[in-house]
Amino acid sequence: MAGEWETKRIGDLGRVVTGKTPSTAVAENFSGNYPFITIPDMDGRREISAAARTLSEQGAQSLRTCRLPAGAVMMSCIATIGNCGITTRPSFTNQQINSLICGDDADPKFVYYCFSQLGHALEAAGGGGSVYTNVSKSRFEEIELTLPPLAEQKAIAAVLGALDDKIELNRRMNATLEAMARALFQSWFVDFDPVRAKLDGRPPAALDPATAALFPASFQDSPLGHIPKGWEIGTLGSILDVLETGRRPKGGVGSYTSGVPSVGAESINGIGVFDYSKTKYIPLEFFEKTSSGRVAHFDVLLYKDGGKPGEFRPRVGLFGHDFPFKTFCINEHVFRMRSVRTGQSFLFFTTSHQRVLDDFANKGGKAAIPGINQPDVKSTPIVLPSKGITDAFNARADLLCDQILHNAIQSRTLATLRDTLLPKLLSGELSVANPQPASA
Repeated sequence: MAGEWETKRIGDLGRVVTGKTPSTAVAENFSGNYPFITIPDMDGRREISAAARTLSEQGAQSLRTCRLPAGAVMMSCIATIGNCGITTRPSFTNQQINSLICGDDADPKFVYYCFSQLGHALEAAGGGGSVYTNVSKSRFEEIELTLPPLAEQKAIAAVLGALDDKIELNRRMNATLEAMARALFQSWFVDFDPVRAKLDGRPPAALDPATAALFPASFQDSPLGHIPKGWEIGTLGSILDVLETGRRPKGGVGSYTSGVPSVGAESINGIGVFDYSKTKYIPLEFFEKTSSGRVAHFDVLLYKDGGKPGEFRPRVGLFGHDFPFKTFCINEHVFRMRSVRTGQSFLFFTTSHQRVLDDFANKGGKAAIPGINQPDVKSTPIVLPSKGITDAFNARADLLCDQILHNAIQSRTLATLRDTLLPKLLSGELSVANPQPASA
């Protein structure tokens, strides 16, 4: 390591702030313009500009000593250790988060990457016999970081930041692509815009004549309200060719650190989203003997059970193009679904539509153990257009889903590169000026 690097306490790098929560009994403390950041908001993004909850001017004033300016580096230090982020505007956090307002000798982005490496060390520094792992403000301040001169901090942060910037760009692009596909589904199969246009004597917007001709020009009554004439009300059971769960070895998977990835309910979160830190495995031998639960390209996966008594919040995912793994399976808490009749993109956007999710939630919340079974899924009513229309939808939606999954794979590659470079750059083993191991 170069001799110019120095080891300093976090407390010597600036001002450490531990967050607080304003009185929740006072409704006027909330719903304002200040992000009130809690651990769930620290979801892997480097910059955090918004939070699920906000504080009003009154709430902010009650926590004025805990106010964070833009550029404060946050780390979760109670219960969940090591989630990090940087504020982009004046914000507040709750008491589970310690933050550093950097002084002149510390670059916030460099400190962020240092913090991102501290999770295990902080867990070791916490404890103290409490129920939750707890790194107090005083303990947090005593943790040491080794930093190069400010200019080199900025250079290292720029290298790592470029990778994170592309990952974030992919995330935003994927959100846009998914929104486009959902908007198309909403227009065709919920609002019935092409049918309404033809009923009014207008050509359907943004449709070529061949596709427009597939839609009828009138409506009919149905158990789900008005639907296009000639369409049907069916059930998921009437279109599903595959509805199955996976299995796990007797005794669970806690003892396995390698093998074939086994995806559970916690990993079902839409398209192109996967938390690799939660990956679990089953032995290859067990996988090879298992006939069900092997995930194929464009499989739709449904979180089927688990959660608090009386509460069930189903989630649906679409996987493919070797994302998140080339070979993987599901456990017994997930359904795998396929439909030749409707195609996979239509199946995904149908089962992830709020009306269908509400149907699942209503059925699953009534069970003694929250969740849904195969009859619950099969009996769920859906609107069924002609196969020509579902084919036309899939031709468009498949392209969008393809791009989402390809972006997700690229982001995984970039994250792996970042995670490989990060410890080497932060230790001085690699120099940003010369990407060769630094001399001892």
